[in-house]
Amino acid sequence: MGKTSLIRRFVERQFSDQYLSTVGVKISRKTLESVNLQLLIWDLEGHTKFKSIAPSYLQGASGVIVVADVSRLETVERLDEHVNLFLSVNPKGKIAIALNKSDLVEPEKLNQLIQIFQDKDLNPEAGLYQTSAKTGAYVDEIFQQLADQILKA
Repeated sequence: MGKTSLIRRFVERQFSDQYLSTVGVKISRKTLESVNLQLLIWDLEGHTKFKSIAPSYLQGASGVIVVADVSRLETVERLDEHVNLFLSVNPKGKIAIALNKSDLVEPEKLNQLIQIFQDKDLNPEAGLYQTSAKTGAYVDEIFQQLADQILKA
């Protein structure tokens, strides 16, 4: 899906085409100078076997970026599962959605995927972003907007 690549682009300003599989949890830090806020970014393993213990890692999180890979329809269709899991642990948490790898699909296909998402009526306060860790498109914006929503809470 590109969770690790999005975080790496945001924190380190780097991108690698090599597959970066997260085992367990990786924690990164990034200070947003504009609002004087230090983010602790938890990159959680996305495999099904990890799902049963994920709530313990989500406990106390102020916000989440739920990532879908637009080149894999099933990840867009399962966005609501991840959003609902987060909200079951943090009912007041803030949510942003990243439709990642947006550079890999045609605009018409991307619009269809956005419609699938909108039909789920998830309404994330921090918005829906067509991100690309490869090009950097909307990577800073999604983290900044989520931070802004957290600070407003």
